[in-house]
Parts: sequence; C-alpha cells; structure tokens
Amino acid sequence: MSGLRLLAIHAHPDDESSKGAATTAKYAAEGVEVLVLTCTGGERGDIINPAMDRPGVKENMKSIRHEEMAAAVKALGVKHRWLGHIDSGLPDPEGSPMRELLPEGCFALIPDDEVAQELVQVIREFRPHVIVTYDENGGYPHPDHLMVHRASMIAWEKAGDPTYHPELGQPWEPIKLYYSHGFVFQRMKMFHDLLVKEGKPSPYAPMMERWEKGFGDIMARVTTQVECADYFPNREAALRAHATQIDPAGAFLATPVEVQQRLWPTEEFELARTRVSTSLPEDDLFAGIDEVEET
Repeated sequence: MSGLRLLAIHAHPDDESSKGAATTAKYAAEGVEVLVLTCTGGERGDIINPAMDRPGVKENMKSIRHEEMAAAVKALGVKHRWLGHIDSGLPDPEGSPMRELLPEGCFALIPDDEVAQELVQVIREFRPHVIVTYDENGGYPHPDHLMVHRASMIAWEKAGDPTYHPELGQPWEPIKLYYSHGFVFQRMKMFHDLLVKEGKPSPYAPMMERWEKGFGDIMARVTTQVECADYFPNREAALRAHATQIDPAGAFLATPVEVQQRLWPTEEFELARTRVSTSLPEDDLFAGIDEVEET
C-alpha cells in the first residue's frame, strides 16, 4: 500500500486512540502514510482515572497530555501533528446557549472557515487520499468535535479548489471521506452481556443508555468494517498511554483484547463522501483507489 496516505482529524489527545485506532495502526504497518491531526491540546480535560487525580496533574494538564499523546502515537506507529488550538471543555448548558458558556479563545468559538483554512493547508501539504473525521453529531456532541466535523466538511470541498486561498498551497483533492464510528451499541451490549453472564460488574450500561437514546442505530449508518484485530493490542497500548483520560476500570478496557478479537474483530466507518466508485459494504478505506497513481 506504499504511496497511499490517510489523514485522521481529531479534536483532543485520546480521540485518536478511542476512534479508529487499530485501523490507523494497521494501515501504518502495511505501508500507508498515516497522519493524525489533533486540533486542541486537551487542556480542559477532566481527570477520568482516579489514580491520576493527584497534586500537580491538573496544574500541568497540557504538558502531561502532550506526553501521553507522544506515547500513544508511538504505540500506533503513526505520524502526528498538533493544530495548536485551546480545548473548549465540555460545559453543562443548564438552559444557557452553548456559545455563552464556552471560554474565550477556545477552539469551538473560532469561525468555521478559519479552522477549515488550517485544515486545507494541512491537506495540501500532506495530500491524503482518505480523510477520517467525525459525523454531524461529532461522534458525541462535544463542541470541539462538532467544530471538527464542520471544518472538515468545508476543507473536503475546498482543498482542491485553486481559487480557495491559493496562499495555502497547491490544490489537492482528497478522494474519500469517512466518519469514524467508535461507539456502536451492539458491540457494547455484546461485551456487557458477557460480563453479566460471567458475574462480573459491567461499566458499559451508562454508555449503552446514552448511545441508544441519543444516537440510535449507528450500525445502520456503517458502510465499512475494517478487519484490524491484530492491532487491538496497539489500540489498548495507546488508550493506556492516555493515563489521565482512560480509567483502567472503565469501559474502554473492560473487555480483554483476546475477547474483543474473537467477538468483534473490526472497526466501523461510514463513507460520507467519495470521488470514486466503490461497492458497499466495504472492508477497506482505500477500496476503489488502490490503483490511483502517485501525483
């Protein structure tokens, strides 16, 4: 797969490890040039792992999350770039308009087209054949995730337009764009039921309730399932690298890798835009473009 390039756009450090991580690790190992673009530093992230809730962590969250990200990138074997924006945090609306609750200068308050221009510059420099981003719900409705979606869609349309900000580089038109669906109800329920059957506590129930009520049947949207079970250990190592964000007792690590490999050996994506013909369902993000000549 030499010569092919994939750009995965994410909002915060740790998103690359919980959404499509094994897929990016697989493609990188197979010779695809994979670049993970992280839009913010995750400065306002909560400490999810109780073991990390100790003096000095919250005060140094930005530098710690940069260190965690470096370890995750190493585990996945991908390239990485920071876009450099400030995490917006996840406000609790309580009846107030979301924008009024967002801190000044944060990522989610930047004009969409301004962020899109930054993405266009990255696209024109890296020249990806495939882009992976979030759907219109952001994967979940964090304001930074929603911004990633909006800006990504603008960039998809404009990166190949020579009249759109020519100072950002030579036009490059990506060929396919996918939404990553990292949270699938059926997968969570399978793992939940197994833990219950084994008489073990399950951390999946709250996530299942949230996803079932808020997002419906994600599998009905999935067009592409990538077999990547061999890279689940890489995914777990990347998740564990984000020690402030990933609770070892939580849902991300509740099911052993070997069980996941046996019961659900794929990661799920939705083909949202394409400039080539392909047959659905797919098992490869590069289906239809494998023979495209290097340009």
